[in-house]
Amino acid sequence: MLPGGDFLLFRESAASLANRTALEGRLAELLSENFLHRHGYKPHAAEVRSWERSIPALTHALVEAGLGEVEMLLEYGLPLTSKRADVILAGVHPVSGEPSYIVVELKQWTEAQPVDDDPLRCSVPSYGEPVLNPIEQVRGYCDYLVSFNGALEQNPESVSGVAFLHNAAEVRVAGLREVEEDHRGRMFTADQRGAFLDYLHLRLAAKPGAAAADDLLQARVRPSKQLMAVAADEVRDREQFVLLDEQRLAYETVMAAVRKAQRGNHKQVVVVTGGPGSGKSVIALSVLGDLYRRGVPALHATGSQSFTKTMRKVAGARKPEVQRLFRYFNSFMEAEPNDIEVLVCDEAHRLRKTSANRYTKASLRSGRPQVTELIDAARVPVFLLDQHQVVRPGEMGTVEQIRQAAAEQKVDFTLVELDSQFRCGGSDAYLRWVTGLLGLEGEGPIEWEPDGKVQLLTVDSPQELDAFLDGKRAHGYGARLSAGYCWRWTTKITSAMTTLPADVVIGDWSKPWNLYGDRSVLGAPPAPLWATDPAGVGQVGCVYTAQGFEYDWSGVIMGPDLVWRTDRWVVDRAASKDPSFTKATPDEDVDRLIRNTYKVLLTRGMIGTVVYSTDPETRQKLRSLISAAH
Repeated sequence: MLPGGDFLLFRESAASLANRTALEGRLAELLSENFLHRHGYKPHAAEVRSWERSIPALTHALVEAGLGEVEMLLEYGLPLTSKRADVILAGVHPVSGEPSYIVVELKQWTEAQPVDDDPLRCSVPSYGEPVLNPIEQVRGYCDYLVSFNGALEQNPESVSGVAFLHNAAEVRVAGLREVEEDHRGRMFTADQRGAFLDYLHLRLAAKPGAAAADDLLQARVRPSKQLMAVAADEVRDREQFVLLDEQRLAYETVMAAVRKAQRGNHKQVVVVTGGPGSGKSVIALSVLGDLYRRGVPALHATGSQSFTKTMRKVAGARKPEVQRLFRYFNSFMEAEPNDIEVLVCDEAHRLRKTSANRYTKASLRSGRPQVTELIDAARVPVFLLDQHQVVRPGEMGTVEQIRQAAAEQKVDFTLVELDSQFRCGGSDAYLRWVTGLLGLEGEGPIEWEPDGKVQLLTVDSPQELDAFLDGKRAHGYGARLSAGYCWRWTTKITSAMTTLPADVVIGDWSKPWNLYGDRSVLGAPPAPLWATDPAGVGQVGCVYTAQGFEYDWSGVIMGPDLVWRTDRWVVDRAASKDPSFTKATPDEDVDRLIRNTYKVLLTRGMIGTVVYSTDPETRQKLRSLISAAH
């Protein structure tokens, strides 16, 4: 796995950093340079101001406390996510002599108040929208760090967390203390400087912290808790996921809407939007699990057969009533208004214009928009979506469409945007690289510069791709192979067949598609379970079975539907065998949907992705951008 040392902007002892700041006065400039080099874009001005003002305040407190040899890890990236802790202090515990760490969240705020008597969400005058209480924010960072850093597995008590509001008088932020404080979530203000120094002495000795910092940075990153593997515990028993920052804010926003609905017969639409792996489905499961345990009527719905059937199988493995929590978007055509307390609509970018299809009874063909049905059905409809994951004609879920539908029904509307992401090792740089490669955003394909968070490789043959993924599985990693929809699919498996038809043929290499349908045949799992069932490794997945899922290593075959010619991508709609593309589907829609398809396939890997193209010129282009696998 990747070492944690790739995840911070700067490291130095407190005394050395204080000296550097005093002599050179260019700490913010140095951090800005490191940030630009690491992330490929300049930091926000507010972040630079924080570096200029908040880090010196913490540094001087450490020096004043006689803890100048404590190591300061600045802008430490939490593993497998794009989130960063402001500072981690690494040192030695004064009693046990073991490594001791304090996660510090720095705030320049001068005042903050709870929102609607909810201390988990707070209002800050300089911000337009509510933000998460910093006590809860730093507690989340601590819990997350313990969950994913191998050095802390054996000694989770070595980590504590504080929010240091160095500009705020206690009376101006006192309402934030309604949140329970503990060793992982504590707050100190400007007029508690003495108490803060005493706290530092309780957790850190006046000894060098370099070895403790080394341990933390060199530790193995434990793989992410995969969504499906813990869904059962999440829904039935207790929260398994740690929600960070906007994720927690989204969760609390939904729960606040539920409380308001219960108190005053109030109806509210909540939309949560974010890119691949930003945690939308984790939020959905956390909300559903919490409501389920409290006995609040709630349902989960998607437009994805794979996702819904997997949730039914995994989360409802031993409880049939749990299976019934997972529905489809078109399940609510006959629902009474506000029949459900909460309806969590996951992957809402897959909403359709209407729920009616060729099987729908004539009496139900009202033409009513699907989004209107879903809003009508629940007192608190929650939509989680990524507008850039539309891969089929007719999918149309966008923030504006939902906002407009809520306005037409005179229903309150709240939007929460997730700007972090947890897929692809938490690498923002990789997601930008993918969208640039495919011409979806940015200035076009650029050479991939490894960022220490995720690995990207290319191969010259499907045999090489197969062998690479087999090698990863042999070392205990999960790995799946998927491809663009460029080969016809044998949808009917007869009793005379002894093996699955090898539909995906490239030269003398061949492999079957994942099964068509809902039954397990010849040892292969049904289509909806391809991404999560161990037996799925024998088949090639398509976008419809991969979307919404993640695995450690992702192998991707780019077919002849998207090829590089001289200086641009060329989409060949004739090479696509996707039956959802009809003669009525415009060329520009096919172009966008095929590019979106490869974006989905290229963003399934948590640890790494290996890509192969069936086209020689495209392989040459990929080799110019990506290192070859060995």
